Amino acid sequence: QVQLVESGGGLVQAGGSLRLSCAASGRTFSGYVMGWFRQAPGKEREFIAVISWSGRTAAYADFARGRFTISRDNAKKTTSLQMNTLKAEDTAAYFCAASGPSYNDLVSGLTRQYEYGYWGQGTQVTVSS
Repeated sequence: QVQLVESGGGLVQAGGSLRLSCAASGRTFSGYVMGWFRQAPGKEREFIAVISWSGRTAAYADFARGRFTISRDNAKKTTSLQMNTLKAEDTAAYFCAASGPSYNDLVSGLTRQYEYGYWGQGTQVTVSS
């Protein structure tokens, strides 16, 4: 069992940066693949990034590659999403999610919501233009 709580959302101007964090509780955090998703009003939830249990591999959606960076600290049981050069279209509720447990570093295919069994409540990011 993993419980997830996101933080770090807020209001930022276009071109600015935000760092989202996701704190996990549960003894086996290090065995889970962690992902970030987002959902804008009136739109479906979409995949942003995923990182393997070890942190050695990660994968990104096209819109995130080069601007967003996913990371994790297994000792602190946290996952983070550094977001740079934010745009108005990045405005959404951002969710972290856990999949697994899995000790497979091949995570590029884990982009679908149903592959994640645990979700946080979300944190709102609003980018003003």
